Amino acid sequence: MTEFDMSGKVAMVTGASSGFGVHFAKILAQRGAKVVVAARRVDRLESLVNEIKASGGEALAVAMDVTNSDSIVSAFDQGEAVFGTISVVANNAGVAEVKSALKIDESGWDKMIDTNLKGVWIVAQEAAKRMIAAGVGGAIVNTASILGLRVAFGQSSYSASKAAVIQLTKSLSLEWAGKGIRVNALCPGYFLTEMTAPVFASPEAQAYLKSSPARRPGEMDEMTGPFLLLASEAGSYLHGVALPVDGGQSIGNM
Repeated sequence: MTEFDMSGKVAMVTGASSGFGVHFAKILAQRGAKVVVAARRVDRLESLVNEIKASGGEALAVAMDVTNSDSIVSAFDQGEAVFGTISVVANNAGVAEVKSALKIDESGWDKMIDTNLKGVWIVAQEAAKRMIAAGVGGAIVNTASILGLRVAFGQSSYSASKAAVIQLTKSLSLEWAGKGIRVNALCPGYFLTEMTAPVFASPEAQAYLKSSPARRPGEMDEMTGPFLLLASEAGSYLHGVALPVDGGQSIGNM
């Protein structure tokens, strides 16, 4: 579809060293965007950049710690120096932990909130400032979770962080829509990634998946369409959406 064409766009993907971040970077490049891939693990980013370039795309690896505002500014500076104004952001960096609420210590809570919420806010704010200064619109796609819409045992800090991301998404959308910036969120269900692999190892998780409507975890390609809808002009009338991509997991079990 021409609406999914990203030619002429400059995109940044945070958390691009694994999971959804790798996938988002590849599909953006495949559809013509110049892609700035950002993460703390730069060694992994270089292999991703090489893969994109080998397929005919354009990409740049930059170091970014989303809990550090100076690191975020530096990453944007580096990306724009090479490709120009970044107008599409996959705001994807995040962490997860399965732990009883009684066992979460303050440092664990702070790490979750600083990465999953504060980091999303700082990246979105920096991106919006630059889009507005350049006089261009754009799209910011935050990675939330269905656990921002519902809860699960042992996920209190994670659920709290992702629920906050959903509300932040709506608030930013309300403020920035008039400036031509669309802010939306993806709410993935259970996809098998490096971050979720420990969760899937438990018998409880397997039993849960078998009782969900789709009766299986999501496959990475099943995130392609929803992501491109929010990132591209195909979603030009979408503002403040929190889109579940979960095989029906958010509506209940069978």
